[in-house]
Amino acid sequence: MKIVVLGAGAWGTALAVNAARAGAGGAARHQVTLWAREAAQVQALRAERANSRYLPGIALPETLRLQGGEGGHSLARAVSGQDLVILATPVSAARGMLAQLAQARVEAPVAWLSKGFEAPVPAGPDSAGFLQPYGLMVHEVLAQVAINLRAGVFSGPSFALEVARGQPTALVAASAHLQVCAALVAAFHGASLRVYASDDVVGVEVGGAVKNVMAIAAGLCDGLRLGLNARAALITRGLAEMTRLGVALGARPETFTGLSGLGDLVLTATGDLSRNRKVGLLLAEGKSLGEVLASLGHVAEGVYCARTVVQRATGLGVDMPIAQGVVALLDGRLKPHEAVAMLMEREPKMEHGCY
Repeated sequence: MKIVVLGAGAWGTALAVNAARAGAGGAARHQVTLWAREAAQVQALRAERANSRYLPGIALPETLRLQGGEGGHSLARAVSGQDLVILATPVSAARGMLAQLAQARVEAPVAWLSKGFEAPVPAGPDSAGFLQPYGLMVHEVLAQVAINLRAGVFSGPSFALEVARGQPTALVAASAHLQVCAALVAAFHGASLRVYASDDVVGVEVGGAVKNVMAIAAGLCDGLRLGLNARAALITRGLAEMTRLGVALGARPETFTGLSGLGDLVLTATGDLSRNRKVGLLLAEGKSLGEVLASLGHVAEGVYCARTVVQRATGLGVDMPIAQGVVALLDGRLKPHEAVAMLMEREPKMEHGCY
């Protein structure tokens, strides 16, 4: 297959490396191109044969092609003739990239890796004339700017470094188009990466977005040394919040017990490589949000989408106290110990029957 990965951050680079790596017979499995917008980054990738900024210590396969930074038409050239297009940008860039792919009349399957919501905007039409009082998930953006693309989401519990190293990982390909799921399975399913298919795009997207918010809360819990009991309770109730919101948005509840729900939540809330968990840990130390973000060096999507999660939950009448506590913490309205107290002092309720 001919595969192009648009975006040379950690996750895009990891998938490109995984797909370009030689198979059992010694030959490359696919013809893979990694595309970056900035010319300086492309030059550095070519010179070092590594992505030292986002994925240090991982050598780029010699067969991996590097493109980009070549002017306004470079994206159209990069996607021309490809069998699969992977959009590996932050959520904030998804709208513009999808619009460009639609303008380029891409016919190949497209899959995005972004996990989160667009940033909230003031009520009223956006620059494209759409009424958008809150941030959208990527499948909602797709419906606005690139409805004719055959596209879907590629998600699940995965740290980029482990995927690049070839360590065992399982992901979910979700799309309303069977061809998209089939292309992702053909591209990535192999000895170290197992790919499952789903048609619940909403559920997979909600899981990928909301688990980042819950991971901030889990990091806070660990940073305050509240114990393993508290962490288990928080993850479990976080899953309940995630499921409630997903079902209200049209997802199937069983999706949240799978890889893109429970799996991704457990990984992000407990793994030492999790940037969102790191945010909670640093906030527990008393650092300001500005200091936390400056120290990360990478995007922590939970910080940027937490407010939108609460906005949408409120609009749907969905109770999400953990997410609300995270927003209050990020806004500086609650201190770490106050956020914990707010959750523990809530009125008793039945555990089940609340979805």
